[in-house]
Amino acid sequence: MYAALADTDLGRVIGDDDGTGDRRVDGVDDAELLALYRSLVLLRTYDERSVVYHSQGRIGTYAIFWNHEAIQAGAVHALRDDDWIFPSYRESAIGLLRGMPPTTILQWWRGHPSGWWNPADWNLGSIAVPIATQVPHAAGLAWGKKLRGEDSCALVFFGDGATSEGAFHEGINLAAVMNAPLVLMCNNNQWAISTPIAAQTRARALADKAVGYGIPGVRVDGLDVLAVHEATRDAVDRARAGGGPTLIEALHYRAAPHGTADDPRAYVDSARVAEERGRECVGRYERYLRRAGLLDDALVAEIKDAALQAMREGITAAEAEAPADPELLFANAYVGPPGNMRNG
Repeated sequence: MYAALADTDLGRVIGDDDGTGDRRVDGVDDAELLALYRSLVLLRTYDERSVVYHSQGRIGTYAIFWNHEAIQAGAVHALRDDDWIFPSYRESAIGLLRGMPPTTILQWWRGHPSGWWNPADWNLGSIAVPIATQVPHAAGLAWGKKLRGEDSCALVFFGDGATSEGAFHEGINLAAVMNAPLVLMCNNNQWAISTPIAAQTRARALADKAVGYGIPGVRVDGLDVLAVHEATRDAVDRARAGGGPTLIEALHYRAAPHGTADDPRAYVDSARVAEERGRECVGRYERYLRRAGLLDDALVAEIKDAALQAMREGITAAEAEAPADPELLFANAYVGPPGNMRNG
């Protein structure tokens, strides 16, 4: 069966800034390498602009995913369009990588009903705010795909804190027992809001939890988009071939607040945060592409400008929509809303 990982088992593709340790991923051509960069920039731009929009009062409380983009883009680029994605609130903008308009996601954070979508339109589950509840949802859908004889699979994102929840264990156990085609992507940024990983578990690595369910566990550098991509692609190929689920732990350190309502200065080491911000994943990959001769200043500017323009247009379109009809609050809850819920 599967054994616990050694301390050195942390998958990497991108080496040091001098190029030492760089390698290519088999089957990933230059066009895909640049597509990954465009996705990273789009996600980074969305996140940074959303923090600004929140400070301006234009969206509500927002879950920051700065420096988590490598996990999101690396994983999604390993999927086919008919594969399903189940995000947590930390992956709220993952729909951008499926072509979803920024307006839709911005409206979700604005609390507008146009921010909800039909999951079947994008093969993308709703954003899960409760911790770990999306894991059994993903396991069930993956099992259903197997029962139907389809070769598509599901990928579910969750944080390290989710591995302390019952829904995580129920979902991963179901997937393992049913040999469901599921990839479980654990974004281990080492903090569950203000609770450090050491206060959650005695496990040396969260990927080791896979051993208890009889499935493989893989640990990768969560700031290395290509390492995440490679591990996810291997897990997806295994799932399609009938090999069942895989747990991937993408390890890094949270270098931004948990959300716009959080002040982490009370519980983090500011020197460690500054160090980690210097290793951020978008710049790290950009330097890798420059060393490979695939990226220059002009192309970087073009890609960043396009992402920024998409965000500006998105917020303009969101704010142009008419206010929601208050009756929507009651349409599927009451035959007639109680009098104390009406004005006048």
